Amino acid sequence: MSDGRYSFHRASTMAVSADELGRWHFRAGAIHRLIPPWESIRVVREAAPLVNGARAEIRIRKGPVATTLVALHGEVDAPRQFVDTQERGPFGSWRHVHRFLPESADRSMLEDSIRFDPPFGVVGRLIPAGLLQRELARQFAFRHARTREDLRRHSEDAARFGERRMRVGVTGAGGLVGVQLCAFLSTGGHQVVRFVRGEPRDEGERRWNPTDPENGLAPAAVEDLDAIVHLAGEPIAAGRWTDARKRMILESRTLGTATVARAIARATRKPSVFISASAIGFYGNRGANWVDERSAPGTDNFLCEVTQAWERATAAARDAGVRTVHLRIGIVLSAAGGALAKMLPAFQLGAGGPIGAGTQGFSWISLDDLVACVLFAARNPAIEGAVNAVSPGALTQKGFAGVLGRVLHRPSFAPLPAFLVQAAFGEMGRRLLLEGALVRPTVLEREGFRFTHASLEQALRLELGRIPSAGID
Repeated sequence: MSDGRYSFHRASTMAVSADELGRWHFRAGAIHRLIPPWESIRVVREAAPLVNGARAEIRIRKGPVATTLVALHGEVDAPRQFVDTQERGPFGSWRHVHRFLPESADRSMLEDSIRFDPPFGVVGRLIPAGLLQRELARQFAFRHARTREDLRRHSEDAARFGERRMRVGVTGAGGLVGVQLCAFLSTGGHQVVRFVRGEPRDEGERRWNPTDPENGLAPAAVEDLDAIVHLAGEPIAAGRWTDARKRMILESRTLGTATVARAIARATRKPSVFISASAIGFYGNRGANWVDERSAPGTDNFLCEVTQAWERATAAARDAGVRTVHLRIGIVLSAAGGALAKMLPAFQLGAGGPIGAGTQGFSWISLDDLVACVLFAARNPAIEGAVNAVSPGALTQKGFAGVLGRVLHRPSFAPLPAFLVQAAFGEMGRRLLLEGALVRPTVLEREGFRFTHASLEQALRLELGRIPSAGID
């Protein structure tokens, strides 16, 4: 096998011991945390446990071209080192050495060293070496930044709430938020149990039927859990809101939530906390007016009705004495999906800008801050009831467009007229795109939650790989 004509190296100091740094990488879920969100990469198979001979398989898409990469792991010296080598895939060759080296009792060095031959044969050899180096620098700047922040969060969590790890049940584990939440928890040493509709594949999955509140989840399935995080629900923005679709959206939230809540209520040993997703749609259309958890619910639209019914569906768990948290989630920013991913093509073409008047509130949260605040709510016994999962840096939709344009170095003044939104998307477009509110995270701030991304520009730069510290802007 070729030693690779090109090489890449990146090293970063981490504020944890080498053992903890290594353990983070050896735990299940690390591959999901390390995939840059702007890349179209799907994990088919994870190398878990990470031992000599373990294989990981990922599916990579670049424009119209899709390919599979299988990596064979070897030279494993846990928790100090492992090597992955391409066994099958697009590169001429690929060898990646991961090292986790001690600097002191509580500081370590993360080193990534790669030797490779370009992808796609003769065509790949025409790619300038500088372009390949720049793309690797972009990817590994992201990987090291996310690793550093995850380690910081878990270290601070242990210092405040103790070293004991939790066993957490998660519904909606295959969604945009669910995948990253499960990976964030498991790399932090927590045990994750996924609730699935199909046949469980291993002991880390349990079956449930979210359409059957009476019998859809056995009480015994929740009795060994410390916490349950309920994320499952029909996507709100997947299509026009016909009467049938609105019924599906409502029932997927109320029936699924009631299913989990009743199982908790009937369990002999109950989880200590039930975190059920909700949304800032609870507050209705407030334009550019500020609201927080003490504000009254909106009364003017379908989203208000859905979120209020959604939160009422937790009643069985709450009445059984289980601490219940209604996580009112804002617009989740991720280049991998959701609102940001949908907006990017227009902005990248220079055709982005404010939607409608642009004066409506745009209350957002980075995906990394969201998964961290789920853990924070699970671990903090003082948190109960409504919690706004939003950044303190809410702004108008026009303000958001301006920041996104600046990060992408693209103009951001081409408006999307309200009448076109109405014509294309109907009621869904009006409620989700033309209306909004400025929402404050009062409870999280009161309890001392530390946002990694209080600044929108900071959040977008990480999500889009525009990281100035890596020389990429």
